[in-house]
Amino acid sequence: MPATVRIAAAANLAKGTAMAVEAEGVPLAVVHADDGEFYAVHDECSHATIPLSEGEVDGCTLECWLHGSRFDLRTGEPSGLPATEPVAVFPVEIRDGDIYVDLNPSNGVTL
Repeated sequence: MPATVRIAAAANLAKGTAMAVEAEGVPLAVVHADDGEFYAVHDECSHATIPLSEGEVDGCTLECWLHGSRFDLRTGEPSGLPATEPVAVFPVEIRDGDIYVDLNPSNGVTL
């Protein structure tokens, strides 16, 4: 599996929004957070099998729409119940206006 894959043009992802992407079979929620940075996390809540990409972006967190668990986009750690386990976080790089994601989780969470 290639380590880094092109996802989309950065201009296609408005600040404060998330998009669902599958890269090399890995479901990702790619987020343009309120801080202007881009983040990528595994697109599945660690509490229930719900796509995080359908949730709300708030600052540097992504909220699962079903039960309200929030995940820190930088660390993958949940900030409240019912989720207790982190989600995988993937390194993101902007190159020539495009979003690239390294498919090797940076926070030690395995898929």
